[in-house]
Order: sequence, then structure tokens, then C-alpha cells
Amino acid sequence: MSTILGGHYPAPSRCGRAVRPDAYKDLAKAISTFEDRQKSDARSKLEIIAKEMGYSLAELIGTDVKPSRAPATAKYRHPENAALTWSGRGRKPLWFVAALEAGKSPEDMAVN
Repeated sequence: MSTILGGHYPAPSRCGRAVRPDAYKDLAKAISTFEDRQKSDARSKLEIIAKEMGYSLAELIGTDVKPSRAPATAKYRHPENAALTWSGRGRKPLWFVAALEAGKSPEDMAVN
């Protein structure tokens, strides 16, 4: 017996007929999407009930809604295409690396 999807099922070779290798993966995905839809429906119903009572769902369950962060401001601009910018965070864009290899310095591309 093999453990698949949290249960004990006979190994595919013992099923008596051929089973597609990705059949279990498809089944797991179908179960997951079904559960996600059920959770979404439950959340929607709870939000409606909370709203009817004058509360938000977050107030009732005690979780804070994280405020969204403002996008980082641009610190560097492409020397030829001003529409391309980089905040200096994360991976360096290819245009930035190419400009550095061409002899430019980061200060040459800095936004004023």
C-alpha cells in the first residue's frame, strides 16, 4: 500500500488496470481547487453576516488587514529609455548590468 493524498490506496501497479502517472496529481489538484472554492464561499457568507451585524470579518476574528506597501521609488533610470527604471532593490535589471559593463557608473544613471 502506498500513501497518496493522505489516505492509503493500493499501489497503481496492483489496481488491475493501467493508471496514468499524473492521475493522482490531477486528482489532488481537483480536490485542492474544490476545497479552495468551499473556503471562499464560506468566507463570503461570513463576511455578509458580519456586515449585517455592523462589523468586518477582520474585527470579529481578530486579524489585522496588512496595509499595502507603496511601490519603491526609482533610484536609477535607463540612459536611453527613460521609461525603464529600477529602485535599487532586488536583482539588477539587464539594462543596468549592461550599462555597468559598458563603463557607466551607477551615479551616471541615478535619478535626480
